[in-house]
Parts: sequence; structure tokens; C-alpha cells
Amino acid sequence: MRTSIDPGARPGLSSRAMHRLEIPADLGKPEIYAELLASLRALVEDEPDLIANLANITAVLKQGLADVSWVGFYRQIGPDLVLGPFQGKLACTRIAAGKGVCGAAAARRVTLVVPDVDAFPGHIACDAGSRSEIVVPMIRAGVVVAVLDLDSERYARFDAVDAAHLEQVAALVAGLSW
Repeated sequence: MRTSIDPGARPGLSSRAMHRLEIPADLGKPEIYAELLASLRALVEDEPDLIANLANITAVLKQGLADVSWVGFYRQIGPDLVLGPFQGKLACTRIAAGKGVCGAAAARRVTLVVPDVDAFPGHIACDAGSRSEIVVPMIRAGVVVAVLDLDSERYARFDAVDAAHLEQVAALVAGLSW
């Protein structure tokens, strides 16, 4: 994958360069994540707006990761997780504290990899087609500010490699202006 300036961008429309994702087909999962992280760092580097950054991060992850049906953020607002920018089908808008995979990850403050969502006690089926899920909490100054949630229609899509690299994405996001 390469992040590049779009030569077709029209002058005067934006002071920021357009980015394009190009993913070589022969990369392994760790190499894909290395490219994604480099792209994400470049995207957020000069952009101060949190929502714009979260939206672009979801787009990069959705486009860059195979077999991912949904990518999004749930922001911690009071006791609940509230839907933020996402890519995919319609989503649950609000998740109560400790409920579902997202609420459990936030409450436990750990990444949860769920190979079969139907086997997870209390799973919230926002998308009936979802078969596996990974949720990574974002912690800033000791407080969970959000979770990053990825779903797949494939069983056991996510593993320890995904967890380690998505935790790096979460650290990048936690460092943004909240």
C-alpha cells in the first residue's frame, strides 16, 4: 500500500493533499499493517479535527484489510459507548456499559478477539451477518475514550497479529485531540 498525493486533485478545493491507498497483493498481514499505520500517521499528522481523523481512519482500515465487513469507533460518553465514524452497514447507536463485545472490552480495558460472536455471552448482533469481531479500547490519560470495533463475516478472521497492530492504531487515535 502506498499513500500518495492524488494528481487529479483540483487546486483550491482543499489546503490538504488527497491520499490514495494502494495495497500490493503479495504483502503478508504484518506488512499490510505496517503500510496502514504509515498511511494513518500521514493522514492525521496535520489534521486537528477528531471526527475527520476518525472517519479517515475507518476508511483506511476498511479498504486496507481483507474480509472486514465493518470498522468503526464507539466513543465513551458518560456510562455508554456512542457510535462514532464507521464504514459498513447500519450500526447500533448506543451500547450500555459492559454490554456486548464493545462494552466488555471497554470495561475490562483489554483487546477482545472473538472468533465466533455467537459464542460470546451477551453479544449484541448489530449485523446478523457478523461472525467474528475484535474490539480495542483507546485509553488516554488512564481513561477509556473510545473503542475501535472491527467485524467480519468470516469466523476467526482476527488473531493476535491483528490485535497487536490494531493496538498501535488505538495508541495513535488516543493521542489525537479529544
